[in-house]
Amino acid sequence: MGTFFYMLLAFLVGVLVGWFLWGRLRGELDSLRGDVDRTRSERDRLRADSDRLTGELDACGKTRADLERRLREAQATPAASATTKAAPSALMSTPATAKSAPVKPAPAKPAAAKAAPAKPTAAKPAAPKPAAPKPAAASKPAATTSAAKSSTAPKAAPAKKAVPATAKPAPGKPDNLRRLIGIGPVNEKLLKAQGVTSFAQIAGWTAADIKRIEDVMNFDGRIARERWIEQAKLLAAGNEKEFAKQFPTAGTASNT
Repeated sequence: MGTFFYMLLAFLVGVLVGWFLWGRLRGELDSLRGDVDRTRSERDRLRADSDRLTGELDACGKTRADLERRLREAQATPAASATTKAAPSALMSTPATAKSAPVKPAPAKPAAAKAAPAKPTAAKPAAPKPAAPKPAAASKPAATTSAAKSSTAPKAAPAKKAVPATAKPAPGKPDNLRRLIGIGPVNEKLLKAQGVTSFAQIAGWTAADIKRIEDVMNFDGRIARERWIEQAKLLAAGNEKEFAKQFPTAGTASNT
């Protein structure tokens, strides 16, 4: 009778130990499955970002080639326009001097006719006046080139993306976050990268904090399903008995 009682007791102890180990292994398996899903979604997001950046790089290359072509055309057109504007001004100045020369020596008195040859010499300095528009013609291409350069300068400046701010880590010794159900090695590293190092921080999360963490870790309601905040409140208060009672699969030393 005593042997049967000891065998029955050993059987019950074995069932309880097996049930406890199975619960811990099942929680770890769910955590690993969540990590695999998050890694796959992160890989797909990185592929999409790579394709988008490749498209933007190609568009920037085409824009740069177009701007270089316009700049070369803008540099070539001022020289041609300066030559075309200078030639008509020289042609227009010669008929004006030719017309003004014969009008002056036409007095009726013979005494004034002798002094007539001296007057055309005084009219000669008026000829260089048409040469004055040349600097203006040269300044216009310079202004156009500078305007073209200034107009192209803002297009080449790339816009910087905003980087989400992370919370500052809590002072003091960090807690073992892997004691919580659903937090494995990978999730613990991601939380520490966001500045979460203690149970008190998780216990004080608001709805906005939960949304920010789930967006970063690519979760979808997992924090509420696995009751991270409730676990963290018990551990932050040091209530180990209630924690072991409500979450027996989490253990009391390590979640892994």
